[in-house]
Amino acid sequence: MEREMLQNTDAVIFDLDGSLVDSMWLWRAIDIEYLGRFGIALPEDLQSRIEGMSFHETAVFFKENFPITDSLEQIKETWNRMAWDKYANEVPLKPGIPEFLSCCRERGIQLGIATSNSRELVTNVVNVHNLQDCFSCIMTGCDVQKGKPAPDIYLAVAAALGVEPGRCLVFEDIIPGILAGKAAGMKVCAVEDAYSAHCREKKKELADYYIESYNEVFES
Repeated sequence: MEREMLQNTDAVIFDLDGSLVDSMWLWRAIDIEYLGRFGIALPEDLQSRIEGMSFHETAVFFKENFPITDSLEQIKETWNRMAWDKYANEVPLKPGIPEFLSCCRERGIQLGIATSNSRELVTNVVNVHNLQDCFSCIMTGCDVQKGKPAPDIYLAVAAALGVEPGRCLVFEDIIPGILAGKAAGMKVCAVEDAYSAHCREKKKELADYYIESYNEVFES
């Protein structure tokens, strides 16, 4: 699969949560705890309603849809603080990531991150896993006008890397992200994640490739 997937590829762009690191589980826990502070139960459809939104867009959604007294800046600051320790100590890289990053670098393929998460948290993740020298560009949803499934963030990363969209390969774990990559005119590999297991078949249908682990990329 390696030869086929990386053929005619000059840049690989990763989503962060659920694609580069195994972290989707912690946001449900944070949402439950945060809303609970205001006596609000977690709506069962919350995750599907905020999927793909930037960090700021999600804060706006909470402010507009729940009786929360915190300001937007307080909401984001609280989320960053709640997530910081978990990202530092409880969030591993997806299996096979170190080897795959090394493979890309050996081939001269540029690496970027396009995440809906906050700048503070993605910087923390990169530092915790000593990936500072791997990525030439890191962008968040707050750096562009529209969050996923709009293609803005992927087009912005490609432009920053100086690579044509058609020569970029995206790794994404949720449908809005897959749609964003395809709308940008890029090849997309869907990544298995427990959080999105219920829509596995749809992910396979929308993406060009599907992997359960990055170790599969090296399998013949």
